[in-house]
Amino acid sequence: METIHLGLSLLLCLGVSSETLKRQKRNWIIDSFSIDEGYSGVFPYVLDSIKIQNELTLYKISGQGVDRDPKGLLEIDNHTGQITVHRPVDFEEHQVLQLDFQAIDRESHIIDTQLGVEILIIDANDNPPLFERDVYHFNLTEATSQGTEEIKIMATDKDKSKKFNSFDLQIVSVHPEPFDLEFDLTQHFQIGTISFKGCLDHERAEKYTIIVEAKDHGEQKQLSSSCIVIIHIEDGNNHLPVITGHTGSGRVKEGEENVLVNRLQVTDKDSEGTAAWRAEYQIQGDTGNNFRISTDRVTNEGLLYLNKPLDYEDGPLKNLTISVENKIPYRLCRVVHRSAAGLWEVTVGGGETETREVTVTVEDVNEPPVFDPPKKRVTQRENVEVGKYLATFTARDPDVAGANALVYKKRDDPADWVAVDAETGKITTTKLIDRESTFVKDNVYTVTLWAVDDGQPPMTGTATLDIVITDENDNAPFLAQSAVDVCQSHGVSLANVTAVDLDEEPYGGPFNFRLQDKEKGKWKLDPAQGFSVNLVKEPAVHSGDYELLLEVSDLQGTRATHNLRVTVCRCGDAARPNCRVRKAASSSFGGGALVVVLFATLLLAGVLLLAFMVSCKKKSKAIANDDTHQYLMKSNIEKPGTDCKVWTLNQEYSQFPAKQFNNSTAVSNAKTEHDLSAKLSTGSTMEGNFVRASSFLSSTRASSRMTNQHRNSMHWPMGASAAMSNLHRSSMHKTWIGRSASSANRENVTDDAMLLNMLNMLNKTLSNHEAAEEELGDYAPRVYAEEGGASTDSELDAISIPDVSFDADLDADQASKFNTLASICMPGGL
Repeated sequence: METIHLGLSLLLCLGVSSETLKRQKRNWIIDSFSIDEGYSGVFPYVLDSIKIQNELTLYKISGQGVDRDPKGLLEIDNHTGQITVHRPVDFEEHQVLQLDFQAIDRESHIIDTQLGVEILIIDANDNPPLFERDVYHFNLTEATSQGTEEIKIMATDKDKSKKFNSFDLQIVSVHPEPFDLEFDLTQHFQIGTISFKGCLDHERAEKYTIIVEAKDHGEQKQLSSSCIVIIHIEDGNNHLPVITGHTGSGRVKEGEENVLVNRLQVTDKDSEGTAAWRAEYQIQGDTGNNFRISTDRVTNEGLLYLNKPLDYEDGPLKNLTISVENKIPYRLCRVVHRSAAGLWEVTVGGGETETREVTVTVEDVNEPPVFDPPKKRVTQRENVEVGKYLATFTARDPDVAGANALVYKKRDDPADWVAVDAETGKITTTKLIDRESTFVKDNVYTVTLWAVDDGQPPMTGTATLDIVITDENDNAPFLAQSAVDVCQSHGVSLANVTAVDLDEEPYGGPFNFRLQDKEKGKWKLDPAQGFSVNLVKEPAVHSGDYELLLEVSDLQGTRATHNLRVTVCRCGDAARPNCRVRKAASSSFGGGALVVVLFATLLLAGVLLLAFMVSCKKKSKAIANDDTHQYLMKSNIEKPGTDCKVWTLNQEYSQFPAKQFNNSTAVSNAKTEHDLSAKLSTGSTMEGNFVRASSFLSSTRASSRMTNQHRNSMHWPMGASAAMSNLHRSSMHKTWIGRSASSANRENVTDDAMLLNMLNMLNKTLSNHEAAEEELGDYAPRVYAEEGGASTDSELDAISIPDVSFDADLDADQASKFNTLASICMPGGL
């Protein structure tokens, strides 16, 4: 200290300024002090004083402990240089405090000498060792082996000095008092490990509470802390389950399945609900795997079920062995010898598994007959002769007695093609088998049959026969569509025609198509072979309906002729012709309508001629009962009407061929006109009847079609319209018509012949020019403008008049009469 004082005085005497000191960067420690962090006295206390010459009248310090952390710790007396300590200081935070010292002389000169004061903090044992947690929880299973090191704890001491931060760990207490058990603690630095010797027993203690202390190595005083370690002992399987009994009938009927047979009760001293308590059952002696056993999750009982049906014939009793164990292995620990060092001597072993014998009684019941085999498959060609043998099914009765008689029956035979012999099970055909039947799927027809015994109750066994049917060429090809539409054009137009054959290869297509020779120049096929061909219309064919006879033959030469109805019309889209829609939506008055007008005129002429031939009388007349054929015709009045004498044709005029009338009919009326023609062509004297029937047929067609189709689209003469209506009504009357062979009627032969010829002409005209019934019957007029509309310049469709003139075969006299009649009905002329 003296050296420091002299040096400082010398510097001051020589007049060395503070600036010089700064330049020389001198930083002298003029004094050092120490503070014991373990001081336990009164604050503040005097630490020491700084000794400097008297010429320095004021003292100041700054830095750590004054104006820097830890602030407020130190203070200096400005006149005496005495330093006082105002509170404790922590060595673990600050080991050294650095302070700057300033002195002021009597002339108030600040001498910046950059002198320093150093204060050392002396460590003290002021921190006890502390555990990471106050309470530790660990789980050990009852089956844990001794010496297992699974419980670890750790403590730390904040003191910096090694002599203060070292500590020891030890077990202070264990609760409850262990039985055949001892806990040990080993320490490695700051970590302690707890293990045990002996055996854990959950039934003696479910948990152990251990207090562990950590104490440091302080000299004057030792600091310590403690923690609590709780070890939970989980129950292990140290008690075997014991079967105490069973409930249930223990009886099953043969054929039953999924039924509860018995319930087995067990007891277990391990904790309920744990894996050590949960029972698991096994079955021994069930060679057929007919049984299964499961555990009731609530009661721990064993549930014995019949899993698969039993057969009484295999034995009426089933002996089973049921064993029970726990979900985790059984383990029992016992202490044999305790030793001071090392682990104790213990024994760990298992016990014998609990078993119980269970007998199940099988009750006999009537079992269904069994087919061997239950399914057969045979191959047979279609159209095989009736009575053809197919297969024989044989069934047996599986019951021990075997006295039940069996009867074979059909169960399912959708087409009723086979018969089953009730005694032998022999199956034969009763009808022709058709591969194309709707009951045949993928060429297979399935028949099922029963074998029924006479037991109580009667039981039934089922067998199946699959008949694979091979194909024959027993079906002719047919048209997929019998009507097609063709667009009218100046060039070649065509339509697609497709044929179908129900037979398979090689009895099907591709097919050969052929038209009649009379169609040459009008129609042709391109190509003539295939599944679909093109029907080509030549330019010479005009709009209208046509019926073509189209012959189609398959690869084996089986052929059939079909009527193909072709409608030719003008199309909006040539790629998709649809003449029905076109005609229904069109309002043009074309050539077809003109033909209808002409036909109605001819019909009116026929009506007038008939009017001259029939004379009516008001009085009733009895009908002679002779050998002639008579016909009852309907009447639309309740009372007998007037008796009309009908002029009939004589037998000499029955030579008119019926085919002249047949060829004039449409397909839909073919049967009706064929019957009328047949009556005429058989030589019967019913010419008068035929005349009336022909008039009825023609007038009905003309009247209905004209009424539905053209009445709103054209102006008919009042006389023609009334005549058609009257003709239609009169045609619905039927009267007794008898054959008159009197000579008085022969004088009318000429008129009759003329009338018959005219009817032939009318039918022929109708056949050549009438449109399809759908077209005539479904007419919808076209609307050009609504009434009251502002527009008056709409263009109407042009009336199309065919170039082909009416070519009825009339002689000069008949033509003259027809023209005269036509001029009356149509004053405007033809």
